[in-house]
Amino acid sequence: METLHTPPRYAALVLGIGNLLWADEGFGVRCAEAFAARWQLPESVRVMDGGTQGLYLLPYVSAADRLIVFDAVDYGLPPGTLRLVEDDEVPRFMGAKKMSLHQTGFQEVIASAALLDRCPCSMLLIGVQPEELEDFGGSLRPAVRDRVAEAVELAADRLRQWGLDVRPRCMAQATPDDASALSDAALQLDAYEGGRPSAELACRIGDARFLPEAG
Repeated sequence: METLHTPPRYAALVLGIGNLLWADEGFGVRCAEAFAARWQLPESVRVMDGGTQGLYLLPYVSAADRLIVFDAVDYGLPPGTLRLVEDDEVPRFMGAKKMSLHQTGFQEVIASAALLDRCPCSMLLIGVQPEELEDFGGSLRPAVRDRVAEAVELAADRLRQWGLDVRPRCMAQATPDDASALSDAALQLDAYEGGRPSAELACRIGDARFLPEAG
């Protein structure tokens, strides 16, 4: 019988969740990528692109003493608004207004970790109010993209408050793999944007790169 891989214990897990192919749904993943590229972290801190994996993330969440999650969350606020939610409030906000199945799945991850008595002792959700979700193949809208850097700084500040050593990565010494470890090179933000048609030419129901050929 197949068993879930059990990762080592982490002092903290920094997790981006969401779907890159649905416009602002990709906020969490873009934050995780930017965080990994911006900060040099101790081995006890792991950064992950959680995508839409749902319960497959349970071993990683259960192995973390503390958890930071980046995600697009419908708070009912103006687009681009950042809001921080902590500890016991995190599951409630992840599921209050579900925008996609990944949020239901992540609620289940937290609930399952709690049932196993292995829920992180501290949790921080750094969420942004999305502007556009119904754009298959689309990317972050400016109001949302502009908050990525701020979200990344907030996460770094919280790790420092937790006593973890977070230092700016020396970009002069960075290798191409530093920013690509979380996703395929073709899906990284610059490459993804570079291959996408302009808003004037793009099909609102989808990016032609991801649509089946006609006929």
